[in-house]
Amino acid sequence: MTLTTLAVLQAVTIVTGAYAVTNDFSLGALTRPESQPTVPAEPSPVPVITAGPVLATGGNGPLPTKGTLTSQLTDALGDEALGGRVGAVVLDAATGQQIFAANPATGITPASTTKVVTCVAALASLGPDARLKTSVVQGANRSSIILVGGGDPTLAGPFAKAGAYPKQASLAQLASRTAAALKSSGVTKVTLSYDASLFTGPTSAPGWKSNYIPDGEVAPVHALTIDVGRQHPSSRAPRVSNPSAFAAAAFAGLLDRYGISVGKKVRPARAPQGAAALATVESAPVYALVERTLTMSDNDLAEALARHVAIKEGEPASFEGASRAMIAALKRIGGAKGVMLSDASGLSIRNRISADAMARVLAIASKDPALRPILSGMPIAGFTGTLGHRFTRDDSKGEVGLVRGKTGTLNHVNTLAGFATTLEGRLVTFAFMADKVPVNAEPVLDRLAAIVARS
Repeated sequence: MTLTTLAVLQAVTIVTGAYAVTNDFSLGALTRPESQPTVPAEPSPVPVITAGPVLATGGNGPLPTKGTLTSQLTDALGDEALGGRVGAVVLDAATGQQIFAANPATGITPASTTKVVTCVAALASLGPDARLKTSVVQGANRSSIILVGGGDPTLAGPFAKAGAYPKQASLAQLASRTAAALKSSGVTKVTLSYDASLFTGPTSAPGWKSNYIPDGEVAPVHALTIDVGRQHPSSRAPRVSNPSAFAAAAFAGLLDRYGISVGKKVRPARAPQGAAALATVESAPVYALVERTLTMSDNDLAEALARHVAIKEGEPASFEGASRAMIAALKRIGGAKGVMLSDASGLSIRNRISADAMARVLAIASKDPALRPILSGMPIAGFTGTLGHRFTRDDSKGEVGLVRGKTGTLNHVNTLAGFATTLEGRLVTFAFMADKVPVNAEPVLDRLAAIVARS
């Protein structure tokens, strides 16, 4: 009877694990090895490991032994691959107590770990349930309409494939609703304009390399964008040079498909204040956009979220305004010290964040229900997002599935910050940041996080 029960549990666990990897849902319920089931008479072809959660909910276990952890981390930090400037911090998530520190206050170029503070600021300022709206409003007369960008770069164009998480607002649905509203008023021929004035200032940030847009790292930041500015939704490059005009042209084509004839010239214009809305579509809620930003390291979405923070905080929706606004939002929750920003995605080499600031922001997020999407959005070591191909060496592969972290990579910059649960069930945050890396320090960062997870 016991063997039969174990066999059934094994089968369920294997099927569930396969489904999780295939469908890329959150693997936060993966568990840490504690005990092995009784070995059956015939060896199982796939050993099943069960364990405690990646992120313990109680956090009541004892803190790891400082002496042992300090010795192991100090040894790993001596690796030449990290280069000449490294910041490292491990904090107890529940209390904020510093468990380990090396150069904790040194400002380090954070690369894409910048998205951690961006997403915390977005959740703290906008709230997890806010949505980004794209609308069509009435123009100067019955046959004049204006497509108004709401700063949602995930808006799906006519050739986007359905099924991605989170579900995207659809330009086709907006066109269908607009056509229905126009036809109900007896209008079948219109002039179309577009309004992308929600965002202001330069469309690329100080500290971005000139090749970032041509290489597809990011699109010019516009308030009206489809498919995160990609010319072809499934291809990283090329990015379109004018996302707003590109989106408006696509919208005109869709209106024609739904029986509304559009004039040949589609120009930018400002929507009249208080103009009646003909149709609207909404993005996924901010908490889901945050999860996408962190898991996929989505540069375009990070920049858009930051501009919405600027609007909410009363700043211009520009790179400068967004940077000030994010700092203001972080300051309210006690997470601004040691953070200096020039952009929201981390592509800018002008950003500086200390390891202590990064680990502390993560600790703050772990205790506030409104900020919990930071945890659920973090890539899982060896499974999802930018950590899906990591933790492969002998000194880290034992912690596959047991670390959540956000990566950061630029030339000579490697960073990793996130969460782990210790062997005794204590949730801790960590930040390991290096910005004078000779070649590649990712395996060393994985080793450092693995040491924390097995402490």
